[in-house]
Amino acid sequence: MAGAAAASAAGIMAGRPRLVVATRSLHKLRELVELFHLEHGVLLSLDDLGIAGEPVEDGATFEANARIKARFAAEATGLPSLADDSGIEVDALGGGPGVHTRRYAGPDATDASNNAKLLAALSGLPPERRGARYVCVLALALPEARAPRGGARLILRRGTSRGRIGTAPRGDAGFGYDPIFEPAVEPPGGRTLGQYATSEKHAISHRARAARRMTAVLRDLGF
Repeated sequence: MAGAAAASAAGIMAGRPRLVVATRSLHKLRELVELFHLEHGVLLSLDDLGIAGEPVEDGATFEANARIKARFAAEATGLPSLADDSGIEVDALGGGPGVHTRRYAGPDATDASNNAKLLAALSGLPPERRGARYVCVLALALPEARAPRGGARLILRRGTSRGRIGTAPRGDAGFGYDPIFEPAVEPPGGRTLGQYATSEKHAISHRARAARRMTAVLRDLGF
């Protein structure tokens, strides 16, 4: 992420307004840097600012966890903070793994182990029973000085992308469940997000849709 770090440093030196992204995931940060074409602001990570500690993500929904992370970053830095909480909901699993997406295969889960567990859970199911959707919720926390009429303010935007779970991993682009997620525009057995070019993914992804909805808010705030 050297390029993003250099861009962030240059932005700080130029006195551009700073927006903290409440994540330590380089994958998420990279995508958000690509998706937000801010005219004036610069995106910084918690690590860029030397912020230690982690919020307790004990919410029952993506919205709740996004709020928790955004508030944590805003309180720790005193800056406007943006948090992403996202995951995958599978119809045959009653909407699971949902908020447990990242640790579906256990506390030390990797992308590969999560994918393997999900494929095993859906083993033998036909395409019509493998429906799923990616969900992303972005929460923007504004410290009191930036909030209208005083007090903290939270703004949320949501994006979803429908599709199905394939029968085996294909492609090495993206991250998370991308190698087994077939977007709805693909036929059963078609390309997974792991086989999409970055520009193709950004046209339809859950995070891109949420980011487009949040971009207008950020521009109104001077970013």
